[in-house]
Amino acid sequence: MIDHPTRDVGFGVYVHWPFCASKCPYCDFNSHVRHQPVDQERFLSAFRREIAHTAARIPGRTVTSVFFGGGTPSLMRPETVGAILDAIGGAWTVDSGAEITLEANPTSVEAERFRGYRQAGINRVSLGVQALNDPDLKRLGRMHSVEEALAAVRVAASIFDRYSFDLIYARPGQTPQAWAAELRQAIGHAVEHLSLYQLTIEPGTWFERLFNAGKITIPDEETGRALYDVTQETCEKHGLPAYEISNHARPGAESRHNLLYWRYGEYAGIGPGAHGRLVTGNARLATSTEKHPETWLSLVEREGHGVIDEEVLTTEAAGDEFLLMGLRLKEGIDPRRFEAFTGRSLQESRVLTLEEEGLIHRDSQRLRVTPTGFPVLNAVIAELAS
Repeated sequence: MIDHPTRDVGFGVYVHWPFCASKCPYCDFNSHVRHQPVDQERFLSAFRREIAHTAARIPGRTVTSVFFGGGTPSLMRPETVGAILDAIGGAWTVDSGAEITLEANPTSVEAERFRGYRQAGINRVSLGVQALNDPDLKRLGRMHSVEEALAAVRVAASIFDRYSFDLIYARPGQTPQAWAAELRQAIGHAVEHLSLYQLTIEPGTWFERLFNAGKITIPDEETGRALYDVTQETCEKHGLPAYEISNHARPGAESRHNLLYWRYGEYAGIGPGAHGRLVTGNARLATSTEKHPETWLSLVEREGHGVIDEEVLTTEAAGDEFLLMGLRLKEGIDPRRFEAFTGRSLQESRVLTLEEEGLIHRDSQRLRVTPTGFPVLNAVIAELAS
């Protein structure tokens, strides 16, 4: 039996910077455009207060990863980033080998800040490239060109030992052949890590309006599956196999912070709209903060934190989340951790059925989704969780 199924995985801090220069039409993240300069000093003070409040609730942790997400964290001054990292270091112990990632847009202006971020303590950047095709970048609402994006990748490579970038596929009109060529080009620039997301039409986005009006189409299910298969085959062939359903890396170069999520570890969510999973005593808490940036700011200034929703997860809910996150990974899960969360074993008859269908594989230590199972992952998880 596993003594503690959460803390052995590590402890991370997620910091959400909610501002963007423009809103991309496909994006449903908590991101906001402001036409006046953001008061970074005031937000920094609020980040410090929320970090201190969280640390008082869960003291004594050792931070193994920090992730600045958004929004567009590369709109922050390097001094702001450094001060937030100082606050995290003052609240908890930061492991000497901690991975500290910042998401960045690959415009030339932001690329010039990279050296400042490195000096502030960032040791890994994740670039939102999204496409290596100028017409598609324009269609996706991106503010950079392919030339600017690749220049930013080169700058990142010259400053950081570790970097990654994102691409979106299954774009309107995209064929498997065109995607394979674009992916090979991307791999030529990606030293160790790529995040490759299949475009989906999210509720409330501008793309949803266009889609419903018949003004854009996305590849049908059969083409989408072919694009997914091309993604897996091309990355595997070029030494960046999938370690998670949408993430590819050379062995040892996986995103440690995202592994913390998928392995269902403990993490604090700091900033507007941030989510956390905290462990206090034997309880696992799901926390979320106020999404609207200025409302969050006022709340923190008044209360010391911006948490507006907090739930003690039942053993059943924790087990479901553990499966939902862990089975996304190529490494799969240790069923003993499921037992530690829930007090029960996975239902053997369901496991056997999925094995017989070739959708999962298990050995003495782990249960994994097979390559056949990954395209129907949600159904596999639903079967195991029920």
